[in-house]
Amino acid sequence: MLDYLRIMLNARTAKMSERGASAVEYGLLIAGIAALIVVVVFAFGGSLKGIFTDTCSKVTASATTKSCS
Repeated sequence: MLDYLRIMLNARTAKMSERGASAVEYGLLIAGIAALIVVVVFAFGGSLKGIFTDTCSKVTASATTKSCS
């Protein structure tokens, strides 16, 4: 009976440490994705702004009210 309890306790503590490792791995993954998004925004921000401004200008040219900010 004591052996069974030891096995159960060891399995429970192993699962807890795996949960902690999984949480750290997910946190690192989210941080990596966030860093990638920041790099992409800084790298392509100027050209994307130009594309959106050009599109806005073309859309408002055919609209009655002209308001591109």
